[in-house]
Amino acid sequence: MDSIPEIAATLDRIPARLRQLREKRSMSLTDVSAETGISKSTLSRLESGRRKPSLELLLPIAAALAVPLDEIVAAPRVVDPRVPREAGRAAGRTFMPLSRTQGEPKAFKLTIPAGETQPWPTTHNGYEWLYVLSGRLRLILGDYDLVLGPGEVAEFDTQLPHWIGSTGQGPVELLSLFGKQGERIHIRTRPGARPS
Repeated sequence: MDSIPEIAATLDRIPARLRQLREKRSMSLTDVSAETGISKSTLSRLESGRRKPSLELLLPIAAALAVPLDEIVAAPRVVDPRVPREAGRAAGRTFMPLSRTQGEPKAFKLTIPAGETQPWPTTHNGYEWLYVLSGRLRLILGDYDLVLGPGEVAEFDTQLPHWIGSTGQGPVELLSLFGKQGERIHIRTRPGARPS
C-alpha cells in the first residue's frame, strides 16, 4: 500500500507546521489555547510530535490560526522558485522585481543611469532599505548629501524628503527593499540571533 508511507510522512510534517504557522501569526501557546479551548500542554505535545494529531484537535487550531486545514496537513507544493524577470522602466531607471509575492516589503534590483544626477526629493509613506551593488550612489535624505559605494547599506523613513541617483561617474546598480507600512529591516548578525 503506497498510501501508508505518504500518510506517515504527512503526519510527521504536522508538528513543525503547527509551530511555524503559530509563530508566523505571533501567537503563543497560551493564545492558541484561549482561542481553541485546547490545553496548552496538549498543544505543546502536538507541536513536539508527542501527541498524534486528530481532526478534533486540528480543526479548531486551523480556525484560531486563520488558515485552511490543508495548509497544516497538505504536503508543500513544489513550484518553480525562479522569479519572472520582467523589468520595468520609469524616468530612465530600470526596475527588476526580485520577489513575486503581493505582500511587503517588495524587493527590486534598480539600475540608475550615469546621467541621473539632478536631485528631485520626494516624500511618501513607507520605509526603504538600499544595498549598493556597483557604482556610486548619491543619496539625499533631509539635510544629508551622501555618496555610497559597493557594499554600503542605507535605510530610512520615506516620509523624509529623499532622492537617490548617480554621482555622474557611471551607472549605479542597487538592491531596494521597500514597504509602505514602515517595516524596518532586521539583520541577523549570526545564525539564530534574534532581532532586538
